[in-house]
Formats: sequence, structure tokens, C-alpha cells
Amino acid sequence: MRVIGVDPGLVVTGFGIIDKKDNTISAHSYGTIRPPKGVQLADRLGYLFDEITVLIDKYKPEILAIEDTFYHKNFKSAMVLGQARGTIILAGFRQNIPCVEYAPKKIKQSVVGNGNASKEQVQYMVKNILHLDKLPTPLDSSDALAIGLCYLNQNRWS
Repeated sequence: MRVIGVDPGLVVTGFGIIDKKDNTISAHSYGTIRPPKGVQLADRLGYLFDEITVLIDKYKPEILAIEDTFYHKNFKSAMVLGQARGTIILAGFRQNIPCVEYAPKKIKQSVVGNGNASKEQVQYMVKNILHLDKLPTPLDSSDALAIGLCYLNQNRWS
């Protein structure tokens, strides 16, 4: 089973590709997508759509796991994040990849055991769970790996 975890954002979107074979879980790849600055919103969303599509074509995941929208003090930021999430979900849909969504607290609880864990605690646990040589950076990519791990933890039969 291969999962792509995605930590959505319009400035930086993290992604993580995780493989599970038998009882072994490993990170295949991870990184970030950074839409160009200074261009129209539609162009940034189009770039995000294209890049997620490229990742799906390249790595052929069976599941797309994404962080769910959470409460924002800034309404405009929440709306933009929602547009980025929708773009990513649509890219998965167009590639016939099922999408599952997890709340940030659920992801942290699943990976760290504490729904209020810091991003650094998540990063540390992701490194240990996936037996990585170093901490996965930036935090957007370690968060994306955590989202993929959350899917595998919640769906142990997969």
C-alpha cells in the first residue's frame, strides 16, 4: 500500500509518500510544493493542481490523506487554505485516488499520542517511526508524513 500525505498550503504544501508492506512502514519520498509568489490566486492554485497531479502520476499512491480545515482566527486565511485543499482533493479525484481527511488533533494524537503536540514533537516522532537518518524538513513535509502515518494507523487492515 502506498499513501500520499498532504499538508495543504498556498505558500508551502508539504507532501510525503509512505509505503506499507506487511508490517513494515517506510518513507519513500517527501518534500514541498511552493507555488510562485506574486501571481494571481488562480495561477497559484493551477500550479498546485499540476504539481499534485505530477506526484500522483509519479508515485501512484492508492490513497490521498490530507489535513482537514481547522479553525482560523483570520477568515481570509481559512478561505485560501480551503481553496488549496479543494484543489488538492480535486487533483486526487481526477486521478481516481480516494481522499481521506483528518483533523490536526487526530493526526497529532495518532503519531505522538497527544493531540496538542508541537510541530517539532510530530517531526521527532515521524523520524523515529519511519527510521529516518535525520529529521524530515521543513515542518510542512514532516506534517505531511504524519498525515500519511495517521491514515495507516487508522486503517491498520490496509
